[in-house]
Amino acid sequence: MKKPTPIDEEIILDPKRYIVSETDEKGKITFVNDYFMEVSGYSEEELMGKPHSIVRHPDMPKVVFKLLWETISQGKNINAVVKNLAKDGRYYWIFTEFESRRDTDTGEIIGYHAARKGISKHVLEIIANLYSELLEIEKREGVDASEKYLISFLKERGDDIEFANIMEEIHRFY
Repeated sequence: MKKPTPIDEEIILDPKRYIVSETDEKGKITFVNDYFMEVSGYSEEELMGKPHSIVRHPDMPKVVFKLLWETISQGKNINAVVKNLAKDGRYYWIFTEFESRRDTDTGEIIGYHAARKGISKHVLEIIANLYSELLEIEKREGVDASEKYLISFLKERGDDIEFANIMEEIHRFY
């Protein structure tokens, strides 16, 4: 499936509804709720078994997903702010809570659950500027340089931060 061309039009989310999805341990979609389909513009048939990156917006820095996967693959939960791309090219910003799902017998990670809501405009302005800077660094110097910048950005605000708490820390500062 070809990725849509992004357009500069935001989808306004209903603050009372959650976008929910689940994936297997490799990130392939195994469940989406109706609101996920409504906002993304994809049908259930178009989403099932596809990589969750089907909704990844090109404005998202790779370092965010690198840190996210490092965290959840260790069985730790993480919160992240993500800009997603709908099927029609519009975008939507979300605050996402990622949780690992485990096999009840073995304790092994079998997939991930994500619940998303809209994000406040104040936090969004800060995150959008940070992500834009991270993306530029990635284009010039690569993901490792972007990660160093992000760590430095957060440390300047007074904390030595574990990756699992990056977004929570950004929200705390602002």
